[in-house]
Amino acid sequence: MTREEKQAKCFAWHARIRPGTAEAYQKRHDEIWPEMTAVLNEAGIHNYTIWLYGDELFGYYECDDLDKAARVQAGSPVVDRWNDFMKDILIMEFDPETGVTPPLKLMFFHP
Repeated sequence: MTREEKQAKCFAWHARIRPGTAEAYQKRHDEIWPEMTAVLNEAGIHNYTIWLYGDELFGYYECDDLDKAARVQAGSPVVDRWNDFMKDILIMEFDPETGVTPPLKLMFFHP
């Protein structure tokens, strides 16, 4: 698989949490809503991980159809509720046209 093929099946994002909110961020994800995981499943998202370094977050997931994953999430009232639920601790940019976070560009891939 080439780097371009990998990029077509993966999505990575970057955000920050407000200082002192790491514990709350962790707790909310430990108690993620079943309807939220249902949306992720509907979107075809798997191997979803979020990493924390200081107050910086890095999220990564894989899917078979990146466009479908973006459409399902952007059109979901559950995702809208989740984003509203997280806005007091999460600082995240959203693309005004697509409603999703700007993706990170894959720079290296070792299969």
